[in-house]
Amino acid sequence: MSYKPAGFKMEHFDASLSTYFKALLGPRDTRVKGWFLLDNYIPTFIFSTIYLLIVWLGPKYMKNRQPLACRRILVVYNLGLTLLSLYMFCELVTGVWEGNYNFFCQGTRSAGEADMKIIRVLWWYYFSKLIEFMDTFFFILRKNNHQITVLHVYHHASMLNIWWFVMNWVPCGHSYFGATLNSFIHVLMYSYYGLSSVPSMRPYLWWKKYITQGQLIQFVLTIIQTTCGVIWPCSFPLGWLYFQIGYMISLITLFTNFYIQTYNKQGSSRRKEHLKDHQNGSLAAANGHTNNFSSLENNVKLRKQRKD
Repeated sequence: MSYKPAGFKMEHFDASLSTYFKALLGPRDTRVKGWFLLDNYIPTFIFSTIYLLIVWLGPKYMKNRQPLACRRILVVYNLGLTLLSLYMFCELVTGVWEGNYNFFCQGTRSAGEADMKIIRVLWWYYFSKLIEFMDTFFFILRKNNHQITVLHVYHHASMLNIWWFVMNWVPCGHSYFGATLNSFIHVLMYSYYGLSSVPSMRPYLWWKKYITQGQLIQFVLTIIQTTCGVIWPCSFPLGWLYFQIGYMISLITLFTNFYIQTYNKQGSSRRKEHLKDHQNGSLAAANGHTNNFSSLENNVKLRKQRKD
């Protein structure tokens, strides 16, 4: 009885997957052959599986441990992703300009060297989705488990896998639009997170709510632009366009729910607190007292708590 090493089984499994994907999606784009992480789907699948295992086991491991501050590394991490996102945004915009890309529909083999520029940038975009797994790991280490939502995990785990397929089948052309918008949003988002890692900066950060609004606008614009490719088709595969519309709808649904749960409830809670304070203030005035001393006393208590 002959023994077949695990490596052989993995290669056989990957070859079977490649055959299946080719039958389903058509021939792969040969321009990315040999590129790091793109030849085989197995590494991307393994990274995604490890990510989900950490999401499941990480909070259990940290349950009886002290949270880690990670302040300095968070500043460096968020600054790095801000600069990477800015680089990708600028390169995509210049590549689209140089290739004279069509907003309504752009094929994958019609702009020559500009297509290759877009492909190189979009590889970094794909790879950035692997780096962004660290967002969740920092939540776990800091015990901010309330931020590890279904939306968060779904978005992070799905993007790396989706973009492996994009890079192997449609690594340029119409694929540029969503990545360009998302890179711009990430410049705003990671700069916000980086600044919020510095306690003295937090009182001056006011645009978190608008980042979520920008994400929702991004998804709507991507659906509009993708729909243009369906109505006025070009040499870009229609199946990918239909898939992207469906995925954007799923993100709009989840992000809208997050927005309502986060900001509308916060607004409602603040209004209730304001009404309660107003009623208490009226009662205090009727008894011949003011709330100034109480407010001062509360501030002193808060300072003591912070000092401790």
